[in-house]
Amino acid sequence: MNVSMKEWLKKRMIPQQWQAAKEVIKKIEQAGFEAFIVGGAVRDYYLKKENNDVDIATSALPEEIQTIFSKTIDVGIAHGTVIVLDCGEPIEVTTYRTESTYSDHRRPDSVEFVRNLQEDLKRRDFTMNAMALSQAGEYIDYYNGRQHIDSKVICAVGEPAQRFEEDALRMLRAVRFAAQLHFSIEENTFEAIRKKASSIEYVSIERIQVELSKIFTSSHASFGIEYMEKTTLGDYLYGDFAASKWARYCSEDRQVGWAYFCLVNGSDVTLLTKYRCSNKDKHFVKTVLDAYESLQNGISLGDLMHFDSMTLKTACQFTIWQNRKLELSYEELAARKDALPIQHVHELAITGKDLLEWSSKKRGSWIKQTLDAAVEAVLNGKVYNDKQQLKEWFYAFHDEG
Repeated sequence: MNVSMKEWLKKRMIPQQWQAAKEVIKKIEQAGFEAFIVGGAVRDYYLKKENNDVDIATSALPEEIQTIFSKTIDVGIAHGTVIVLDCGEPIEVTTYRTESTYSDHRRPDSVEFVRNLQEDLKRRDFTMNAMALSQAGEYIDYYNGRQHIDSKVICAVGEPAQRFEEDALRMLRAVRFAAQLHFSIEENTFEAIRKKASSIEYVSIERIQVELSKIFTSSHASFGIEYMEKTTLGDYLYGDFAASKWARYCSEDRQVGWAYFCLVNGSDVTLLTKYRCSNKDKHFVKTVLDAYESLQNGISLGDLMHFDSMTLKTACQFTIWQNRKLELSYEELAARKDALPIQHVHELAITGKDLLEWSSKKRGSWIKQTLDAAVEAVLNGKVYNDKQQLKEWFYAFHDEG
């Protein structure tokens, strides 16, 4: 049974973005045009999942939208998109359109504005993303999107090969949706991905990185990696996508996902550069892989001090996901870390300046070596972290040297 948008907004307690979209649609309709919520927001609403990225498609042309609303931003007016600011939240409004050929497998060579919703929806990637929702709460579903969602299947709109010819990234999006929703990929759609897999090389590495990040953080990441293998998409990307190595993996942290991807590829951190990951990502991944290696070789007190709790926890998870024996649980490691007399090298009661005062030596590598030895002595309980006691330890250490 259909309900009014006002009723389902109240029932779902949908946030301000949806309320703003309702107001935008109302004003467009009052001006004599059609307007509907479209895309992922409709899919997620049907799935009873939260989605605050609400887009509107309309029969009104961009210049007509600009006359209806007083506050707009031209973000892609050549392709029919205007952002409306009148209703409290920015709402993206796009004119119904059809698209020409995609010479670069990414963007249409040209677009043509139309007044027909069905023409607009048939250019979209998958049937579950080709639904529209009216202000009255009615679904407009020309391509059986609800049926496919109910069947937990990802199905391309129209001819699958043509959809992937238009934008090769759609193949990777199919895998990502499979991982996020635990849906299977419909047979014809799957076969089209296998045949077109090599065209993923036309897609920019930055766009690919975003989709892989979403796969790594999905509820069913291993299911997605399995599709990377079955569709052969992984054969045309950097790294090895072997599903068997991901069977136990589960994380909502994209950096953890990239670290694990490097680990199952022989700890190859150069993959991060190939996928244009940030320096922050690279630092995190290298630190986690170092911690994982320390766990496998027998972690020292110095390692416990060096690695933070998040890093240690991730290294422990990696050990479990790799089906390797964990000598100490994360909780045991955390307890030992908390019990350390110092948690950071900067907490050492002496500095290089003290060593220079206590010695007749000139500056040199011996300072760092001595400070490292002092940290180890404190961690192992051979001396208290007290300046006077460390001074006495230094003279004894210096004499032994």
